[in-house]
Amino acid sequence: MKKRNAAAAIVLGAMVSVLAACGGSNATSGTQATKVQETTAAAAAETKADAKAETKAAADASASEGAKDGASAAGTIEAGVCETPAIITSIGQSADVDIVKTLVSKSGIDAETNATITADDLPADTKTLILAVGGSSKGLGAAGIDADQELARTSALLEKAKGQGTKILAMHTGGSARRGTLSDSFIEPAFQAADVAIVVSEGDSDGLMKGILDGNGAEYQYVDQITDCMAALKTAFGK
Repeated sequence: MKKRNAAAAIVLGAMVSVLAACGGSNATSGTQATKVQETTAAAAAETKADAKAETKAAADASASEGAKDGASAAGTIEAGVCETPAIITSIGQSADVDIVKTLVSKSGIDAETNATITADDLPADTKTLILAVGGSSKGLGAAGIDADQELARTSALLEKAKGQGTKILAMHTGGSARRGTLSDSFIEPAFQAADVAIVVSEGDSDGLMKGILDGNGAEYQYVDQITDCMAALKTAFGK
């Protein structure tokens, strides 16, 4: 703004010089007019450049502030909300259970993995049940069960966890590749029961999971990439 004011002053001064020179010779007047034109063009160019720079700075500041607000809105997991002992299980029998296992381990969290644990096998002292959510027909076949049997196991397991006060942490790490009719049939009960959730954003473009989480008041964190889940896990477990 100061630069633009200075440039405007230069233009004004030049115009005054022209008026003062009007009583002189034609040659002198012509020279003065040329100089004023050159000065005016330079000042106008500088003013335009300054205005462009200020506009960009304002836009950058606004974008930065928006990013901060977005990060703040997305991160709603309370530090230490989850505890160990923890057990990781699959809901839908996709390979994502192995991804979740790796993420949990690399986050420095001790957790047992049992992809097909049943309600009867869930220890009473389990503090957190971590769900790797995503359906896979191939995975179900390898486990020797169908979708209905997996849904029945899921229902009984979540009911048992709720009944004994075990926190439920639902994780969806498979992105859009782990969406569809089969996966969605597992997403709904898992996220409805969740106390805490971590979701890779690309997998919830339709807002299905967010709608469920907002409806049940769960704490949740959306992340851009799978590796970002580790920071959310560390927050959840107070690491």
